[in-house]
Amino acid sequence: MSCPRGREHVALVHGYLANKVLLAPLGWRLRRQGYATTAWGYWNMRCSLLVHAARFAGQLESLDTNPAIDTLHLVTHSMGGIIARAALDRFRPRKLGRFVMLAPPNKGSFVATKIAGTFGRVFKPVAELSTASDSLVNLLPMPADIDLGVIAARWDALVSDTSTHPDVPHAYATIPTFHSGLLFRRDAAELVASFLDRGVFPAGFA
Repeated sequence: MSCPRGREHVALVHGYLANKVLLAPLGWRLRRQGYATTAWGYWNMRCSLLVHAARFAGQLESLDTNPAIDTLHLVTHSMGGIIARAALDRFRPRKLGRFVMLAPPNKGSFVATKIAGTFGRVFKPVAELSTASDSLVNLLPMPADIDLGVIAARWDALVSDTSTHPDVPHAYATIPTFHSGLLFRRDAAELVASFLDRGVFPAGFA
């Protein structure tokens, strides 16, 4: 049974080498909680993530001007969180609510670092997501003055726990699953909904 959330909308963004289909379980669970959702995706895995960020900024602007929406939340997975960071640097919605990142490589991915020399020239996001201090992800500003929640996967083979933490105030939770498992677990969706509603995670998930 869904709960009334007024006119709150959640924009969902997937990670690298993924697609909108993988967002379907999370979107369905959030709609059960009463939120309207939009799954936003991208196909080109070779261009800079800034190209996707420019497109997503346009999507945010469109949602922000939609008279049926009062509050616009962001929920992202993996590189989707970095795309959203870059998009918010371009356009800050007036209706912006809360922002939940699932397994975000906020300080880069150690896997991207290992393969950047081999694949980074062809697949630009690989180099952009390295842990190097001068990589794009480490130079990109974090959005300020926003309720930000991070949910990490305890057994993440792509992003270290340290790298998920942004250098701004944020709520933090971990779930015993793998990197992509966060998209499919009921407890992850419940944590997302809890944060969107109250701006905090329940006790016991740190």
